[in-house]
Amino acid sequence: MSNQGTANKIMASSKREAPTIAILGAGVAGICTAIKLKKAGISNFTIYEKASEIGGTWRDNTYPGCSCDVPLHMYQFSFDMRPDWKQKFVGSADIKAYLESVVDKYDLRHHIRFNQEIEKAAFDEQAGTWSLTSSTGEKFKAQVLAAGTGQLNRPRWPGFPGQADFKGTSWHSAIWNHEFDLKGKKVAVIGNGASAIQFVPEVAKQVSEMKLFQRTASWVLPRPQREFYGWEKALYRLLPWTMNFQRWKTYWFGELLFKAFHGQGEKLKEQANEERDLYVSDPEKRAALTPDYEPGCKRVLFANEWWPAMGKDHVKIVTDAIERVTPQGVQTADGTVHDVDAIIYGTGFDSTTFLGPMEITGLAGRQLKDEWKGGAEAHHGMTVSGFPNFFLLYGPNTNLGHNSIIFMIECQANYITKCIEKLRTDNLLYIDVKREVQKASNRTVQEDNANSVYASGCTSWYKTEDGKVTNNWANYTFVYWWRTLRPRFSDFNLRPRGNTTPSGNKHEPKATAPV
Repeated sequence: MSNQGTANKIMASSKREAPTIAILGAGVAGICTAIKLKKAGISNFTIYEKASEIGGTWRDNTYPGCSCDVPLHMYQFSFDMRPDWKQKFVGSADIKAYLESVVDKYDLRHHIRFNQEIEKAAFDEQAGTWSLTSSTGEKFKAQVLAAGTGQLNRPRWPGFPGQADFKGTSWHSAIWNHEFDLKGKKVAVIGNGASAIQFVPEVAKQVSEMKLFQRTASWVLPRPQREFYGWEKALYRLLPWTMNFQRWKTYWFGELLFKAFHGQGEKLKEQANEERDLYVSDPEKRAALTPDYEPGCKRVLFANEWWPAMGKDHVKIVTDAIERVTPQGVQTADGTVHDVDAIIYGTGFDSTTFLGPMEITGLAGRQLKDEWKGGAEAHHGMTVSGFPNFFLLYGPNTNLGHNSIIFMIECQANYITKCIEKLRTDNLLYIDVKREVQKASNRTVQEDNANSVYASGCTSWYKTEDGKVTNNWANYTFVYWWRTLRPRFSDFNLRPRGNTTPSGNKHEPKATAPV
């Protein structure tokens, strides 16, 4: 093509209107994607949010002690670092306030449709559009669908027999009951994961007795919390690049933690056990609180109040299996009924059923839930063959056990934005990742997982019931950054507008039915 022809093509593409885009969720992922699109000059997007406020997990989780266990320099957007944070690790209310201010700064609020939970999405191959149906019955259309609903948004209830018969008060940690007066009460806590590690010490300060029911113990390390000095904040304001310097220091510490999971587990065990022994003197309690798996197989937790709480006499550890919930409390397999006034379920989230009850229909009527019967997978955690113009954020195998998910989300938002720019520039009806590319991508991810600590034998929310690791990225995050830096469009079938068949691999037949 001549230089003049190339210039004419660029001018034509710049005048061409960008595809319409539906973003699901106004949490960290949805907000980040919207900002990246705006920075690229694309404003044809709507964010559909199921709640009446933005914030995602930082809106929903309001339990006592709720905070982020990633240092704040890595838990804010790299393009919007703030100098006025008070502490190294910040609480949920501070993070939500930050997200609110970001939404206003980038003028996103008028793009958001609140109280609109999308329940169905179906792709029209001829029109190249997604038809969306909300829980209120309203219908919307968009050419691109980006799901930023994440992995940890649907509380998981354990489903013990008799749960509904309990005469006391019960709630899930992600739906905290702020009306219940805990003072002087007997309380059962079921579960000891990331949420419980934070709320248990706060609850223990108020109750007369706490019984913590656990299946397996957690590795808990001290969190290096501290207040920022005034001179530090002044320096960040005067020389903003120093915030980025601190961010990269934090980033590389996280990458070293990944290495520690894969070869230096004994050092982590020693550190956790030393902290435990400072506060817990009872040998039986120590034994019950000591994990029998390698650090990193389940999420390693960071907290300063956990071990002091475990050392308190009125905090009891129950390791017998729960048989049922009775009107009076919790009955364990040995027949003991533990009478309590309240039960708090710290049982986590339905993490492996990505997109939850949402019904996603792609080419030739194929259902995403059927494609994922053996466990969710996606090319780079973002695209699924047979579901054109559909992108996931914080999708399969993109969770981290060692660094900040915001880093991964920014990689994904950049990648998705480049794909949308390709749709506009080349006047494409849709792009659809090739099935063999997705399979090869997932094979590499699963090989990494098979050689990682995540597959070392424990039960965790990273895995399906069959043992497939569907949630975690088992590699360094700079590897993910490199792989997603630029979309390789030869990995996709590209269908131009007006064509009846996609371009790409000419030997690949057009999909007409689920494979």
